[in-house]
Amino acid sequence: MNSDHAYMARALELARKGLYSTHPNPRVGCVIVKDDRIIGEGWHAKAGEPHAEVHALRKAGDKARGATAYVTLEPCSHHGRTPPCADALVNAGVARVVAAMQDPNPQVGGSGLLRLMNAGIAVQSGVLEAEARALNAGFIKRMESGLPFVRVKLAMSLDGRTAMANGESKWITGPAARSAVQRLRARSSVVLTGADTVLADDARLTVRNEELGLGAELSALALNRPPLRVLVDGRLRVPLDVPFFQAGPVVVATCAAAKARDRYLEDGHELLAVPGSNGHVDLRKLLSELALKGANEVLVEAGPRLAGAFARLGLVDEYQIFMAPKLLGSAARPLMDLPLARMAEAQSLKIVDMRAVGDDWRIIAVPQRDE
Repeated sequence: MNSDHAYMARALELARKGLYSTHPNPRVGCVIVKDDRIIGEGWHAKAGEPHAEVHALRKAGDKARGATAYVTLEPCSHHGRTPPCADALVNAGVARVVAAMQDPNPQVGGSGLLRLMNAGIAVQSGVLEAEARALNAGFIKRMESGLPFVRVKLAMSLDGRTAMANGESKWITGPAARSAVQRLRARSSVVLTGADTVLADDARLTVRNEELGLGAELSALALNRPPLRVLVDGRLRVPLDVPFFQAGPVVVATCAAAKARDRYLEDGHELLAVPGSNGHVDLRKLLSELALKGANEVLVEAGPRLAGAFARLGLVDEYQIFMAPKLLGSAARPLMDLPLARMAEAQSLKIVDMRAVGDDWRIIAVPQRDE
């Protein structure tokens, strides 16, 4: 039904309001319709607060009886920090529930829809499912594979260079591109970087309100839930007095001896021991550990070596490449340290979006993996 698609599209629009704040929960929107008129709608803002269905039902009130509820994710059926939404819909007396997709969480996995059906409610699933899955790609991947969604952000010149030979890199791209990167950070569970970047650039990798370009409501939510900043420092080369540590709590992933743990804890940081070899952290194991911490989306903002390591290991789900209309020359540093000898070794990408961002261009590409 065309009306089902229209109301689900509105529910997805509401769900996107939670883009910067729902971690570790999924982004969910709900619209309640009766007599072809919206009588209640809501979205999940942050973990621990009411889910989208509850907000929508509160607005609908008694009118919800006999109505249709459109939800971007299967209503939960388990007790977490909030009561089950499936029970709330049953108690409200809705006649029909349309879900965009089933919940990938093993604690739910169809049981929410079954709970509704057993209560005599008509149920349909799969309306605008592709859009719903894209909105919660990180949550889905964490639930299904135990790993977060990894997005690698890169900034380069037209000739594919990221910095001058001496390391100078500010600024390759312009203000609009930098604002877009701030929004990428704000939506992420984790912003991850390496020792080389922190030492060379005095990087902080924080979310800066003045560059977000969001409205007051979304900015407040984003700043209230800043991403966890993770430093990959296998040999503990970065001193604690650099700006990165001074900007707030940091998780340091290392395979060095844990004898330095107390020194980091005293400054409010966490030392995460991760297996590795030759002073290099096992990145897949690190991602698994971050998923256990509830990380849905990891944004990698790192130099050529660490970015290249993620690429070589096949750990990248999406590249966001900002390209500036500049030429830095053949002596400048490359986009990634990715030593390939033959054309057959080339990593194929599919460009899914390409558009102007101020004076620069943003390319969103995903790896083409063998099925």
